[in-house]
Amino acid sequence: MTSFLPSPLDGHSPYYVRLADAFEAAMADGRLPSGDKLPPQRHLAFDLGVTVGTVGRAYALLRERGLVSGEIGRGTYVLDQRHAADQPPRDNFAFAYTGTRSIDSPAGKLRFDTAAAPDIGQSERIGATLADVARDMSIEVASYSRSTPPHWRTAGARWLARNGWAPDAETVVPTHGAVSAALSVITAMSAPGDRIVFEKLTFSPIARSARLAGRRTVGVEIDSGGMVPEDFERVCAQQHPKLAFLMPTLHNPTLAILSEDRRRQIAEIARRYGVWLIEDDLYGSMSDDPTPLVAEFAPDRTFVVSSLSKCVAAGLRVGWVACPPHLAQRITVTHRLLTGGISFVLAEAGARLVLSGTADELRRRSMAEIEARHRIVSEILAGADVTTHPFAPFVWLKLPDPWLSGTFKAAAARRDILIDDEDEYKPERMEHNYYRARISYSSGDRALIATGMTELRSLLDSGMAGYDGET
Repeated sequence: MTSFLPSPLDGHSPYYVRLADAFEAAMADGRLPSGDKLPPQRHLAFDLGVTVGTVGRAYALLRERGLVSGEIGRGTYVLDQRHAADQPPRDNFAFAYTGTRSIDSPAGKLRFDTAAAPDIGQSERIGATLADVARDMSIEVASYSRSTPPHWRTAGARWLARNGWAPDAETVVPTHGAVSAALSVITAMSAPGDRIVFEKLTFSPIARSARLAGRRTVGVEIDSGGMVPEDFERVCAQQHPKLAFLMPTLHNPTLAILSEDRRRQIAEIARRYGVWLIEDDLYGSMSDDPTPLVAEFAPDRTFVVSSLSKCVAAGLRVGWVACPPHLAQRITVTHRLLTGGISFVLAEAGARLVLSGTADELRRRSMAEIEARHRIVSEILAGADVTTHPFAPFVWLKLPDPWLSGTFKAAAARRDILIDDEDEYKPERMEHNYYRARISYSSGDRALIATGMTELRSLLDSGMAGYDGET
């Protein structure tokens, strides 16, 4: 085992990043040759005067960079740097664009890191619909989708309508889900180098994809009530963003719901500074919240996106975006260029599910199942500092001392449970820690949910004594 003791570089980045940078520099100049074993995490944490979680995050970052390999029970070893040309670039493509989740999730784990629609037996209904499409429209199924049938738009308008707001069907564009809808809007309405606003906690794959497309991301403060309008205005005045992405109802991951007053303020600020808005209503469509959509207050500059993934079936990959007047064709063309064209089979099946009322029926059944699971989870986590909603498929858990978000995630993984740490939802690097984790409960059956949540509660209550960070 090496006797090398890293001295983290000066800078404003988080300590664990600077620690990883120091190790990488030592590998580059030969002080840490290939094959050397890094110090055990607990030992290094003691020597540096930091927490085991900080060292663990640094080691994880080194693994993401392709510089070390770690095996439970053996330790962490420096990889052969002669193959550095085969590794990701310095800012690490994989880490920057995939976040903290594994690209290929390990088998045999409880998936508390996914909020896809629960299994309520919908496959039989969906299978019958797909079979009907293949039987009724064999010629169209065998070809490309070169146009958008009016009933696809009608279905989207019906699915997106909520709380008295309903888009004109002519403004609706069918997409391969909410993510492709949002990315199509970002690509169509901005250019490389433009700034895109995101809440400082958000569904970060959208932000990562925007950066991959050459856009710059800007964070806006959030609190228990969602996006803070005053900070949004500050960013608009100082950085002149082209577009803002927000989740006003059942925000992911905080579950915040923007008040009507804040929605009006944000709409007015966007109008004043010429900023386009993307309103992600994916979870809002599952809520019983009566607050008007932001699109009510800024219809001329708000794109509303949603899909079937959270309450019907994520595997369908069917979604829609309602556009401001005269922009639907622009988004249609952009979506086609980005995705290669929409799947006729999926778009037709999604439209049939909506127009027949089947999708609404499945949504009600999904919400009832999530509500039942919510009761189970609330009972197990009683007394913990946790934000919940009866129709949301996840909770936002505040971790007690001495837990760090990444350390708790690693400890859960050691018990074969996959959860999301807070870094998964940070669209950009920041110093602030929230000490939170998102735990979903839509995957598996109720018995598995109860078992997994009981295990997490035990881990939570045991503190760091419940986790041996040695690798």
